[in-house]
Amino acid sequence: MRTIQMTIDDDLVEAVDRVSKELHTSRSAFARKALRDALTRHSKEQLEREHRRGYERQPVAAGEFSLWETEQSWGDE
Repeated sequence: MRTIQMTIDDDLVEAVDRVSKELHTSRSAFARKALRDALTRHSKEQLEREHRRGYERQPVAAGEFSLWETEQSWGDE
């Protein structure tokens, strides 16, 4: 583990300290989790963008999935 130095607005530090205390964790542990969560969110958003671009490059053809329509189950039957 490495120690880093960051510049953060006073109001953000106060909010982090308040929530960290409520969660019974340290400021560092809270920041590590927040950074991991942000990286995970970024990765998912990147995958979603790539998925969207794939369909933009090669849109679904009319009737492409019609074969499977009878297989759908919405739980209301």
